[in-house]
Amino acid sequence: MKHKIYTRNDQKKEPLTPAARALVKRAITAALDYEQFEGAAEVSVTFVDNEAIRELNRDYRGKDAPTDVLSFPLFEDDEDFDDGFVLPPDLEEDEEDAPTAIGDIVISVERAKAQAEEYGHSYERELAFLAVHSTLHLLGYDHERSPEEDAEQRRRQEEILSSIGQTR
Repeated sequence: MKHKIYTRNDQKKEPLTPAARALVKRAITAALDYEQFEGAAEVSVTFVDNEAIRELNRDYRGKDAPTDVLSFPLFEDDEDFDDGFVLPPDLEEDEEDAPTAIGDIVISVERAKAQAEEYGHSYERELAFLAVHSTLHLLGYDHERSPEEDAEQRRRQEEILSSIGQTR
């Protein structure tokens, strides 16, 4: 089963090459595979500028400032994620191979570029990091809950990124 990852470029401030889009898809796929997601997942990724992500951050998180990435999981009940992703019974797909929509990712390419420069690595590595980070959020990880969860999410991110050749 193949994951369905859709990308949409809603900004014009930074170039977004087909290779960059492919890398983001590869990073998301690597995160899903690492987490042993059962079946096929469906994820949408929208690339925006700082102003658009600032508005989303304000409207959905009450923080009136640009951020690098936002995750919008479709399932937020922790019980759905205890032993990996479990689709609630009332939402099971009739078709065995149909992908399960797990959420949306919004990446600020302006912020990704600035952070790549700040952290001293490539723009591509930063895009891959943000994709992996956000995918883990879609799967129920939340580094803001505790220092232990933060450390665990960081460890997983680095392992996933290493698996696709995106090291620091």
